[in-house]
Amino acid sequence: MNFPLYIARRYLLSKSSNNAINIITLIATIGVIVSTIALFVVLSVFSGLKDFSLSFIRTSDPDLKITSVEGKSFHFNDSVRNALMLDKIKAYSKVVEERVFLSYVDKSHVASIKGIDTNFLHVNRLDTAVYFGNWVNYEAKHTVVVGSAISMALSIGTYDFLEALKIYVPKPGKGYITNPKTAFNQVNAQTIGIFRLTDEIDRKYVYANLALAQDLLNYDEDQISAVEIRLTDEEDEQEVQQELKSRLGSGFEVRTRQQLNSVFYKMLNTENLVSYLVFTLVLIIALFNVIGAIVMMIIDKRENLKTLFHLGSEIRDIRRIFVFQGFLLTCFGLFTGLLVAIPLVILQKKFGFIMITQSLAYPVEFRAINVLVVVVTLLVLGFIASQIASGRISKKLVE
Repeated sequence: MNFPLYIARRYLLSKSSNNAINIITLIATIGVIVSTIALFVVLSVFSGLKDFSLSFIRTSDPDLKITSVEGKSFHFNDSVRNALMLDKIKAYSKVVEERVFLSYVDKSHVASIKGIDTNFLHVNRLDTAVYFGNWVNYEAKHTVVVGSAISMALSIGTYDFLEALKIYVPKPGKGYITNPKTAFNQVNAQTIGIFRLTDEIDRKYVYANLALAQDLLNYDEDQISAVEIRLTDEEDEQEVQQELKSRLGSGFEVRTRQQLNSVFYKMLNTENLVSYLVFTLVLIIALFNVIGAIVMMIIDKRENLKTLFHLGSEIRDIRRIFVFQGFLLTCFGLFTGLLVAIPLVILQKKFGFIMITQSLAYPVEFRAINVLVVVVTLLVLGFIASQIASGRISKKLVE
């Protein structure tokens, strides 16, 4: 067996004659265990929160979205239709989207209308977010579904046959508006449903029939704003994106869900990184106890170290004893902490005993990458702490 490792194991497993050193070592071990639990649980919680947040994005946004590079619309002609004939595309939907002004009784709100065709629910299952009323009725042209924030802003309910929701959009043109009465296109619609997803989406969108949105914007029957796509397998999005770009040409832009929500993804990744750095700092503070414990052990074993030195051990080998001791102490705290933290996360995911609200458990997600991050972080920092502590050993100390 490696000589420094053998001595390190003996020092770690045996009690010191000085009770203060035993207490310091115990505190250092507990500190590593608690820090390991905290770091792994926080990473698992943020993984759960990320998946929870992205579940709303997956509901509202497609895997891929095709838009025109120039202008707000394009014609869905045979060349576009043929470009979409790929085996990896499960479904696609034609949509029209534009900013509009909403008016209901004496209240108003600025939002975006999104005209959708009958294939829309094969791409985005937004109907699952409707909590009152019904989804868009494709046979009733002048029906819409609004977000809950729009509903509250306008004090509008569903199936109000006495008062219509007025939707306005500026007519295309140049220069200043001289006559407001003729400057806008207007349609009247009946609200038949209210959905709730995220605050931003609830405040932004009104979903309507594709034909209604085209009439409002004076579009041709084949003129649309975008094509939204659902893939057979999300793992193929990069490959399909490049294939569509090649088929459609430079006049079209093809973006993935992550590119459509780049700011949101960056925010989630930044929050995760900041949390990791904060709890790594806590871990570093806990490892100061490991340094202290090793330094105290060096002082306590000074006479033994002198004996080893005079028997022919080199300073390098004596230092390695305490490097191994600190590293073993860190490993023990690491794996003990993981033995506690991993079942805790799995039980929370399965049974949800910690709740955010009465009906919503705190989201967590067990991921092997989080285990790897914790293991690497602890081992690297533990090794550095052991090197710092063992650096106190010099020839002068053991002579």
